[in-house]
Amino acid sequence: MHISIASGKGGTGKTTLALLLAATHLDITLIDCDVEEPNCHLFLKPKWQEAGREINVMIPHIITDLCNGCGACSAVCLFNAIAISGKTALLFDELCHSCGGCILACQHGAISESQKPIGIVTNGVSTTAPGIRLLNGTLKIGAPSAVPLIKTIKQVATNLNGDVLLDCPPGTSCSMVTAVKNSDFCILVTEPTLFGRHDLELAMNITQMLHIPTGVVINKSDQGTGDDSIEALCQSRHIPVLAKIPHSLSFAKQYAAGLIPNEFQDIAARIWHQIIPDRSAI
Repeated sequence: MHISIASGKGGTGKTTLALLLAATHLDITLIDCDVEEPNCHLFLKPKWQEAGREINVMIPHIITDLCNGCGACSAVCLFNAIAISGKTALLFDELCHSCGGCILACQHGAISESQKPIGIVTNGVSTTAPGIRLLNGTLKIGAPSAVPLIKTIKQVATNLNGDVLLDCPPGTSCSMVTAVKNSDFCILVTEPTLFGRHDLELAMNITQMLHIPTGVVINKSDQGTGDDSIEALCQSRHIPVLAKIPHSLSFAKQYAAGLIPNEFQDIAARIWHQIIPDRSAI
């Protein structure tokens, strides 16, 4: 199974839950899809199996000697990445989505393609939690979109055996949608606050639109009105609350020290049982 862990906002505890679930699994691959700020490696301290593989996207290259400024390429570009100045086209590659439409539209052979690096992908085996393989993506500073890199990481994951956990980017932007898409199950992590409830509902809309079975974990549970509000929302959307993770000072201290906390493993086990009822399959 490919199980994504997402939320509508940052700071709810996606990485925390991903690490807890991975640590209670006998054999699993954890993919850090938060490529703008990956941090799973800080806890797993992996032994990298190879140097990072550079990932590139194709962007258009304007051949000025052949361009007459007809504007066909600019007209077909939905992202305003090409503008016409005088008798030539100007490319703004930060806006380019590498669709290739401009090349098809150009009737003068004035556009070719070139590679542009956007990040690297690395993989390794954890030295702190045996049995966890880590697939890590790091977006190049200044790269405008994480989507192509996330797609590449997920493509690599299709060739892996066993269960896969995806630690997704925060929010409900294109990066999050790309990460959770085609998951067998999505765990939405939330916190019992008004902001948490609001953004959880947005994330629920995404998984519903993508037809992905979904469950919710309430992190930093206060066992009060905040939890009640989240549970009422889940009930109205027919989405189960898989677990509640309470506040714990010792848990926070271990996590702040870069350790995978040894608390709440029973909670992680219950979550696995609800996703994969036959525990022997894990």
